[in-house]
Amino acid sequence: MRKLRVALVYNAYADSQTASEDDQSSTEYLKEMIFGIARAIRRLGHKVTVVPLTDDLNYLQRRLRRLRPHVVFNQYDDVVHGALYEMRIAAFIRMMGIPMTGSPALALGLSRYKYMSLSLLQGAGVPIPAETTLIERVGELNGREWHFPLIVHASQEHAGIGLDRHSVVTTKAALKEKVREILKTYRQPALVQQFLPGREFNVGVIGGRKLRVMPLAEVDYSELPESIPPIMSYAAKWLDSTVEYQKTRVVCPAKVKPDLTQLIAETARKAFRVIGGWGYGRVDIRLDGEGLPRVLEVNCNPCLDNDMGLARAAKRAGITYSNLLGVIIKAAFEGPPFDMNLPIFGVHRSQSPRPK
Repeated sequence: MRKLRVALVYNAYADSQTASEDDQSSTEYLKEMIFGIARAIRRLGHKVTVVPLTDDLNYLQRRLRRLRPHVVFNQYDDVVHGALYEMRIAAFIRMMGIPMTGSPALALGLSRYKYMSLSLLQGAGVPIPAETTLIERVGELNGREWHFPLIVHASQEHAGIGLDRHSVVTTKAALKEKVREILKTYRQPALVQQFLPGREFNVGVIGGRKLRVMPLAEVDYSELPESIPPIMSYAAKWLDSTVEYQKTRVVCPAKVKPDLTQLIAETARKAFRVIGGWGYGRVDIRLDGEGLPRVLEVNCNPCLDNDMGLARAAKRAGITYSNLLGVIIKAAFEGPPFDMNLPIFGVHRSQSPRPK
């Protein structure tokens, strides 16, 4: 691959982040991850400039015009509850005519509008949990028969935000209470779904035209007390002092029979393509009562920290961290399909070199 000028863009807005000391999603954690990504890309021989973005798109435009990057490594992630700027930043970068890593704006938007993406998947024949319903008012819960247990999500969040010990409900009263909490706290509709009893898998995918599924990772909840539901809640993901965090582990590669492995991989691949994902992503899948995979979520902007999530799965496939980021950069120059380069805010630069 030729030497490239890479602009590593991330969301540095921190006013809304009130994370506690044990919260692994804090601003300091984010900075460590970003600079770790920068070091790994530099090991590939590229020149990397880290570009923190707060709330000034004019700054981003000016900075990119000065840097004249061959590619933007997009690590912009929303931090405000209900915010949907990930898709707008991606669209802005493409309107400048610069190749960008990861998924295009539409896929990023779809993956954050959970009900919309799940409806799209269902229409394309990808299995999702039964009773998937969007609730905008508590009164909408009346007048229909619910089959418990159910799980209640914040419909426009990610990273486990809004999921806790009370998110799995078994009564109509508990359902109403949790929906009311989501509406009030996060100021967005609640997503209600059937709670699936089976095994849970994180399926990493990488690549552009040739999509590759990484070794399956299974979320192991077997050590959790019975009083805590086996879900990937915010505490399980980020709060290292909690029982959820300490008793939940991820096993990669997962021990799965070959035929089920193939079915899960095919389901993940199709789901990622239906949403319009590109470059890299993660598909969360859980088995239903009959042992069949159903898609919980397509994440087009998953964590890229070393030795975690996607990077851990790639390592199990023999792909080093730097080479994983190289695959992601290469995919930025391949497409995605039908993404015409029609810049509105040009950077007035020569044609970008293409990776060999």
